[in-house]
Amino acid sequence: MRTSAPPNDNASISIYLLTGSPGLEWAHRWISLPIFVGHLMALISNASILHLVQTDSSLQQPMYYFLAILAVTDLGLVHVLGLLWFDVRMVGLVPCVLQQYFLHSFSFMESAVLFAMALDPLVAIRFPLHYASVLTSPRMALARTVVGIHSAAITAAPSLNLLKFDYCRRGALSHAYCLHQDMIHLACSDTCFNKLYGLCIIMLAISSDGLFILISYSVIIRTVLAITSAKERLKALNTCVLHILAVLCFYVSVLALSFVHRFGHHTSPVVHILMGTISVLFLPLMNPIIYNIKTQQIRRAILKMVSLGKIQ
Repeated sequence: MRTSAPPNDNASISIYLLTGSPGLEWAHRWISLPIFVGHLMALISNASILHLVQTDSSLQQPMYYFLAILAVTDLGLVHVLGLLWFDVRMVGLVPCVLQQYFLHSFSFMESAVLFAMALDPLVAIRFPLHYASVLTSPRMALARTVVGIHSAAITAAPSLNLLKFDYCRRGALSHAYCLHQDMIHLACSDTCFNKLYGLCIIMLAISSDGLFILISYSVIIRTVLAITSAKERLKALNTCVLHILAVLCFYVSVLALSFVHRFGHHTSPVVHILMGTISVLFLPLMNPIIYNIKTQQIRRAILKMVSLGKIQ
């Protein structure tokens, strides 16, 4: 197996050592097999959703536009295979900064998309007669633009700062990919802005998205409880199931990884690395499964695509 020595003091300014799975380097390619399968499934399923929403007229509705944005976000998160498969241990400063920028940007985009998707059941249940006039195509296009710009801009400032820092500490990154918190730990410059900014955007972005989702569902539940027919109540709640499952997948993965990092100091580094890798692949895998299983229009569109249009 190819091994690489840690960089010297001068090289450490621009080169980082990725740990992969410490002590299990000999098994990286075997460990990568299930990750590769998950990686491939996530690529195919999310790319298929994008293709279906673009080409099938029955899916060109607000809910599926949001689903397409979610698929783009999930495709952006799937990029962690290189270390384990190719035994890549070293990464330069600029590639590392770019990788952490896109990883964090797509994570914030995932949260923002789930926040925007809460509008669909909220409007459908609370204002059913105004659904078509509220969630119009121009407004959906504006929502996509705002989500994209918001997610790209929110992590730009700390990422640019990473390029300016002096890195004089020896050390290795704790995952098979670059993270903002890992890089600032190796910097010798003043990192107060990055630490404070990182905490603020997590609190203001992800927490506020979660708070809005809770508020929207409190309004939805109050509206549903006011419906006299039990059948209609069940039908209304059924429109929320997909989004609730997607929200749970996102926040459970985020909280699980945060819990391991904060309270798992005495656990094996392998646990941290596997949890970090699984958390990146979990959402891109689960979101298509959730929507494919529960959405009849998507199932029919997939069958139609597979059968080359023979199923109508």
